[in-house]
Amino acid sequence: MDAAGLGLLFGLIAVALLFDFLNGLHDAANSIATIVSTRVLPPRAAVFWAGFFNFIAFLFFGLHVAQTIGTGIVDPSIVTPRVIFAALMGAIVWNVITWWAGIPSSSSHALIGGLLGAGIAGAGLQAIVWQGVIKTASAIVLSPAFGFVLALALVLAVSWIFMRRTPYAVDSLFRRLQFISASLYSLGHGGNDAQKTMGIIAGLLYAQGQLGEQFYVPFWVVLSCQAAMALGTLMGGWRIVRTMGSKITRLSPVQGFCAETGGALTLFAATWLGIPVSTTHTITGAIVGVGAARRVSAVRWNVASNVVVAWVITLPAAGIVAALFYGVSSLFL
Repeated sequence: MDAAGLGLLFGLIAVALLFDFLNGLHDAANSIATIVSTRVLPPRAAVFWAGFFNFIAFLFFGLHVAQTIGTGIVDPSIVTPRVIFAALMGAIVWNVITWWAGIPSSSSHALIGGLLGAGIAGAGLQAIVWQGVIKTASAIVLSPAFGFVLALALVLAVSWIFMRRTPYAVDSLFRRLQFISASLYSLGHGGNDAQKTMGIIAGLLYAQGQLGEQFYVPFWVVLSCQAAMALGTLMGGWRIVRTMGSKITRLSPVQGFCAETGGALTLFAATWLGIPVSTTHTITGAIVGVGAARRVSAVRWNVASNVVVAWVITLPAAGIVAALFYGVSSLFL
C-alpha cells in the first residue's frame, strides 16, 4: 500500500475512533442514569465509575459482536474506504443531532443504518447480508422486551423477599448494591458497544488486505476502541442522562438496581451470542419495567413513546445520511 493509501487508512481509523468516542459520550446515560437519578453517586463520580468498567470490558467477553459487524451486515467484498467513511459519517451526524436534542437514540443502530445506507449506495441490495441484518433488527424489539421482563421480575422478587424489612434498611442495602449493578451494566455496555467500532476497523483492515486471509480483530484495535469509548463516557452526556434518569419514571435505589441488573443480563447474553444490540433500548425497557411494576401510571408513556419513535427512525435516517456522504465522497476518495 502506498503512502496515500496508508494515510487514507489511518484517517478512516481516526474517524472510527471519533465515532466510538461519541458513542461513549452519547450512551453515557445508559450506564449512569439510574445511579445518578437515585443519588447513589454524583454525576462526575458516576462517569468515572462507568468509564473504568467500559474500558476493562474486553477482559470478560469474546469478540463475537465485532465479527458480526465486520462481516455480517454488508458483504466484506464491497467494503471500500468510501463505504466505511460514509457509514461512519452517517452514524456520527445522526448521533450529534440526537445528542444535541437530548434524544436517547441508538448509536448501535445508527452505525448499522450507516453501513446499510453506504453499502446499498455502493453496490445495491446485493451488498446486504440478510441473516445478520435480520438478527440485528430482531434485537430492536427483543432487547428492550427482555430488559423490561427481567427488570419487572427482579423488582417483584425483591419486593417479596424484603417485604418484612423497613424501607430505610432496604434503601440502605440497595444503595450499596447499586455499585455492583452499575458496574455490571457498564461492563455490558463496553462489551457490546465498543465491539461495533472494532468490527468496523477490522473490516476495513481486512478489506484492504492488512489482516491476511483470515478475519480477526488485532489487539491494538481492541484497546483503542475500549479507550475511546471510556473517554467518551468520561465526558458524559447530561442532556440524555436527564431523560433516561428522571423523565421516563422516578427511581428508587431498589428500582435502579433492578433496572441495571435486568439490562446487564440482557447485554451479557446478546454479547455472548454476537448480537449487536442497543444499550439505549435495553436500559429504557428495563426502566419502563421497574416503573410499571410500581403502577402503570408511574411511567410517563408520552416520553417513552417519543424515545420509541427515535428508535424507529434511526436506521433509515442514518442510512440516508450515509448514502448522501457516499455520493459526496466521490469528489475526494
